[in-house]
Amino acid sequence: MPVLQHYNHLIGKTLDELKNVASQASLPAYAALQIADWLYKKRVASIGEMTNIAQGKRELLEQTFNLGLSKPVRTVRSVDGAVKYLFATENKSHLIESVFIPSNDRATLCVSSQAGCRMNCLFCRTGQQGLTAQLTAGEIMNQILSVPESKELTNIVFMGMGEPFDNTGEVMKVLEILTAPYGFAWSPKRMTVSTIGMIPGLRRFLDESECHLAVSLHSPYHEERLSLIPAEKAYPIARIMDVLRAYDFSHQRRVSFEYILFDGVNDTDRHANDLARLLRGIPCRVNLIRFHAVPNVPLKSADEQKMIRFRDRLNDRHITCTIRTSRGEDIFAACGMLSGIVKNVKHLEK
Repeated sequence: MPVLQHYNHLIGKTLDELKNVASQASLPAYAALQIADWLYKKRVASIGEMTNIAQGKRELLEQTFNLGLSKPVRTVRSVDGAVKYLFATENKSHLIESVFIPSNDRATLCVSSQAGCRMNCLFCRTGQQGLTAQLTAGEIMNQILSVPESKELTNIVFMGMGEPFDNTGEVMKVLEILTAPYGFAWSPKRMTVSTIGMIPGLRRFLDESECHLAVSLHSPYHEERLSLIPAEKAYPIARIMDVLRAYDFSHQRRVSFEYILFDGVNDTDRHANDLARLLRGIPCRVNLIRFHAVPNVPLKSADEQKMIRFRDRLNDRHITCTIRTSRGEDIFAACGMLSGIVKNVKHLEK
């Protein structure tokens, strides 16, 4: 019996990677599509359930592989219906978060792309943790497949822990699996990737994907944005806008800008006016977001009146702007809050 090259988990593998798996197991090329069908459409719980693959070949696969599925290690439910799930990474060394957000016509899952984050944004608890691990495509897919609401999901947003374009290769694999005919075969319109604007990953995403894009902006001014997002030094907002203007957003893809309104920092009429000028020529929308307090961060959310005034000022200047409904504040809604409180898997076992 041949010995397989060690690939570990099957979940998170693209069709090309599954062809390598099939080849190593001396399976015909079409077996890669069969395996993908079992993984991503039928969503089996074990290799043994792949009944159109010969039993001997399944046993060979099981010598080297498992699916790579693992359930959440903690669940916290909000009074408003949002659910935060805590997952352990494959090596059980780190914790990551996913948030399920139900609404009238959507069931959205917010997934993490990293454990921690090295962007160190002032307002983000995940950034305070630093980058502890890059998630594999399998670890990202596991969040989607292992939440109890998996089969009812309508939308996926990469807005959890981490900067997606600091882990572009694995994120692009997941987007391929979610949209390809061999995978979930979802419309790209069901996915949104949120970024602070790391330009190399941003360019690749815009070239290779039709999924929606959300850019964390938070100020129209370089120095002020730099004080909030240190990556502004390497990827200034002016360069990000130049990249975006080179692409056509008039049809399939939607681009939005996330703007947390901080009291006394970025909430003036001047900010709104200059933000409208910065975004001119880009078909987009601005989502105003309330700030969820983070320990040891001297920022406060702007009050409701300021948010409404800011929204109306942008709309008056022909920039579509909405105020995002805050969800899950009672379950440590800000990214990184729960994983920061629960330090490790062993802590959960006490």
